[in-house]
Amino acid sequence: MDGFSIRTEGLKKDFGPVRALKGVSFDLSAGLLHGLIGSDGAGKTTTMRLLAGLLRPTEGSIVYSGAGGPVSFTEVRRGLAYMPQQPSLYPDLSVEEHLEFFRELYRLEPEDYARRSRELLDITRLEQFRGRRAGLLSGGMYKKLGLICALLRSPSVLLLDEPTNGVDPISRREFWGLLYGLAAGKILILVSTSYMDEAERCARVHLLESGRLLASGEPRSLLKAAGAASFEDIFIKKAVV
Repeated sequence: MDGFSIRTEGLKKDFGPVRALKGVSFDLSAGLLHGLIGSDGAGKTTTMRLLAGLLRPTEGSIVYSGAGGPVSFTEVRRGLAYMPQQPSLYPDLSVEEHLEFFRELYRLEPEDYARRSRELLDITRLEQFRGRRAGLLSGGMYKKLGLICALLRSPSVLLLDEPTNGVDPISRREFWGLLYGLAAGKILILVSTSYMDEAERCARVHLLESGRLLASGEPRSLLKAAGAASFEDIFIKKAVV
């Protein structure tokens, strides 16, 4: 499947009297690892849910494009996978039972499922834990299982909402290693995070604060342009202004 790109134009989202997004516009280029960076309450999850088609914008638009130009969300949805921030696995099901569940959900052919599940269990090093229930997995292993479930159908667009939140430093590093491997496969990956050090691990970053986009671009270029040593400094400067 050809890669997809996404552009948001003046994206706004209201929840009653609260405006969660206040006119957000950015580009997500196909085949790159993008970061949506911001503190809690910045609007990251709302943005993710809008991109995944789980919410409708109050104002603004989301344009999905393929190699030949704009495409409908229906076409993109077949190749889109979303991993939510909140726990979404079943604690009483084992690793293997989760894979079987998503095989049925995605209606994967037996041969494709066998090959894909074997590959994913190998790269996440969960093969030896196939029989362990999700509720008994460590935080890092739980997140890896969630990633496997999202990747079973080989998506072209992968949306990960704070996948490393609450995970120990070693597991965080391993998780990013997995993302780099996936990015090499030229799929569009968007990772939201409140960990500022993770911003520099992305090919492109989009800085979100209180529902507004502060900046977008290549990490080092943004730091240089702002005269900042870290992304914490950028957010602090913007807050002061």
